[in-house]
Amino acid sequence: MNYGWIKCAAVSPEIRVADCAFNADGIISSLKSLAEKGVKVVVTPELALTGATCGDLFFQSALLDRAKKELFRIAKATSSCDALFFVGMPVRKGGAVYNVACALCKGEILGFVSGGGFRSDRSNADVFAEGPADGVINIDGKDYPFGTDILFRHKSYPDFCVGAVIGEDADNPFSQGADLVASGAFILAHLSASAEISGAADLRRAKLKEYSRRNVCAVVSAYAGKGESTSSAVYAGHDLITEAGEILTENAPFENKPVVSDVDTQYLAFRRSRFYGFPQGEGTIVPFDLKITESALDRIYDASPFLPKKDVDAFCESLLRIQAEALVKRIEHTRSQKLVIGVSGGLDSCLSLIVAARSKKLLNRSLEIVGVTMPCFGTTGRTYKNACRLVGLLGATLKEINIKESVEKHFADIGHDGTPDTAFENAQARERTQVLMDYANMCNGLVIGTGDLSELALGWATFNGDHMSMYGTNGSVPKTLIRVLVGYEAKMYGEELAEVLSDILATPVSPELLPSDDNAIAQKTEDIVGPYELHDFFLYYAVNYGYSPKKLLAVAEKSFEGVYNKDIIKAWLKKLFSRFFAQQFKRSCLPDGPSVTSVNISSAGWKMPSDACGASWTDELN
Repeated sequence: MNYGWIKCAAVSPEIRVADCAFNADGIISSLKSLAEKGVKVVVTPELALTGATCGDLFFQSALLDRAKKELFRIAKATSSCDALFFVGMPVRKGGAVYNVACALCKGEILGFVSGGGFRSDRSNADVFAEGPADGVINIDGKDYPFGTDILFRHKSYPDFCVGAVIGEDADNPFSQGADLVASGAFILAHLSASAEISGAADLRRAKLKEYSRRNVCAVVSAYAGKGESTSSAVYAGHDLITEAGEILTENAPFENKPVVSDVDTQYLAFRRSRFYGFPQGEGTIVPFDLKITESALDRIYDASPFLPKKDVDAFCESLLRIQAEALVKRIEHTRSQKLVIGVSGGLDSCLSLIVAARSKKLLNRSLEIVGVTMPCFGTTGRTYKNACRLVGLLGATLKEINIKESVEKHFADIGHDGTPDTAFENAQARERTQVLMDYANMCNGLVIGTGDLSELALGWATFNGDHMSMYGTNGSVPKTLIRVLVGYEAKMYGEELAEVLSDILATPVSPELLPSDDNAIAQKTEDIVGPYELHDFFLYYAVNYGYSPKKLLAVAEKSFEGVYNKDIIKAWLKKLFSRFFAQQFKRSCLPDGPSVTSVNISSAGWKMPSDACGASWTDELN
């Protein structure tokens, strides 16, 4: 439970239909084995103690009484386990039989959650009664909570709150799970006995992803598997753990092995409060207590979180189309005749030029794209050549304006001796912006910004220099993703343009503001502010997941194991938070630009005062 992670598991033990003793042995073995590995929540399938295919045998006292006896044996056998267990079984209450999930913890029966109206197996539709919303059930002279609205909540950690649903609750437009979530559940134990037919696995994945996304929760799903009767159906034991629309882990149908992952309740609480403002009602709260222990993180966090795991080309095409369509709207609204872009031969201006070229194709009128190259003290032959070739190959007009003399004149005007310092660097950036703005004014043009998300997070831009434009297309695109987008474009064009784009990709990122005697790049941005792959990773999880610095460090350590050690990750993480707070004033007055990824830290997507103090974040790392 460190940092809000709760290790959960779904398991489908092999069973024999109506053989409660055999089934209990398998359940005990599975529960104990998983608890020994640090799992805190274990879910078994619907009716796992008897089998889900017993039919009319569910009315027989012999089966019901033996199931009850074996339940107490399971509780006793797992009394030393520090975990919360959910076991599926039938129970009789009054004159009806109910399909329930029994919650166990440290040898105690906590309660019985009865199923709602959506059955896993149609053959059981006339067997089980629909559970009441609340109540009690008496077993051997003792009353236990019984109903559909029960929440099992940790005594010390209220976000560790688990509800249970039975059957295909995800198919229900008025689901039991939604009611439990509204009452405070962050994890749903999902016990099912859905049969396996062609296409069922894909449908199951899709609906559970949507179910967890819609309810902003984690769903630990255990499905009936090996040993169920195949008289009329087959059961695959396809177990999954989903969280807020993402599959964290699953086994293959018929694989018959447990699935384990770390559910992030802190993230779920953050997501609910930031994006949804979840009102919280009250269900029937049953408290439980477990030791708060740290365990190894089983969950895998992608080191490139802005990229999808598959269909990358389709993703790139979609993102570029969004950028281009956004720019088309701005062109049409401003009635601009030209797009003016400062082209440096680097990645950011390359992407802006690509988006501009795509926008031109979408317009129903003529539009000129002007790529302006403005060499000065630090411009190298490599970047200059790439800038000029790129402009021509993309069908734009090249305009060269050497700003060296104007910058030197400016130095003389303000009494600067030309020594490389902050003013020396920023004067070049501001001169370039002034040239672009004034040239655009002369020709009814629109200045397209080139700054990206990673640079904006770090404040790696000159205030009122490259920080400013008339429309910024790259403002929510991180540097690591720009590399992928440019690489994608390189595959879409002819050999000559692909050669230029490939060389741009191979060029170290640099503002090129310091002179160099050997015409080599004198400034390498990542040597100064840190690797962009780390900063983009930090940014994604800090903004989208609300991760604290310590939690970010723990996740990054695992994701970049073998690439960066803990001390290096920690140093650059401190750099990010330090610069993020100090440079907010630049983000408070950015030009308009579209949100094309899930992170937008412009004033339109991120509200933060420019004088906010970041001590709580940096102190945590210290």
